[in-house]
Amino acid sequence: MADLMGKRALVTGGSRGIGAAIALVLAEKGADVAITYNKSPERADGIVSSIEKLGRRALAVQADSADPDAAKRAVTETVEKLGGLDILVNSAAIGLAGPIADLDLTQFQALMDINVRAPVAFSKAAIPHFSKGGRIISIGSALGDRVPFPGVTAYAMSKSALHSFTRGLSRELGPQGITVNLISPGSTDTEANPADGATADFQRSLSSIGRFADPREIAGVVAFLASPGANMITGTTVTVDGGANA
Repeated sequence: MADLMGKRALVTGGSRGIGAAIALVLAEKGADVAITYNKSPERADGIVSSIEKLGRRALAVQADSADPDAAKRAVTETVEKLGGLDILVNSAAIGLAGPIADLDLTQFQALMDINVRAPVAFSKAAIPHFSKGGRIISIGSALGDRVPFPGVTAYAMSKSALHSFTRGLSRELGPQGITVNLISPGSTDTEANPADGATADFQRSLSSIGRFADPREIAGVVAFLASPGANMITGTTVTVDGGANA
């Protein structure tokens, strides 16, 4: 079903992994899609080409998510090229592993800039362009709900911040008919965390289903939250982790 026909979406970090899957699924549902990328123009061009083959408009915008000015520019370019903006998906993120005792504070600041400040900056830039029915959907992590093993404290902290951001912003934008939601994926088969990686068996052992998610399974939830069928869903978190946090 083309639930999103005529909608205009911006997916940050949309050149690879979960972000790329989201961009493609939104296009399959009828949306025109802009993506941001930082250092992979060839991959971004490939996603744009795939979206255009679906008959939808697409563009890729180079933007360092750690730079608030770049976020504003990316939103402005999206609005200019696509004629407006209806859906923002905050997907860009980085990881950081290791105990707090060994934490490099420069790396920690970069983590917070991209995982926390960027969703705020992109949302702030996008809000003036939304009309009733607008959507803000952020991609968090199941580790933002529960930390079942050591070594991911800083990353989990960055993702847990999105819970309060989502709840609070939903209160601010609800009267305008704009919904704000968070998706918390569990282990998902991407380059950053492959299903055949060194810790993959351990991660599978944590879930009820016993496997990694395919990125398109996360993207399908995004597409639903972006659709008219989710008009009454806001300020909430949808956990897609195969039961890891059950």
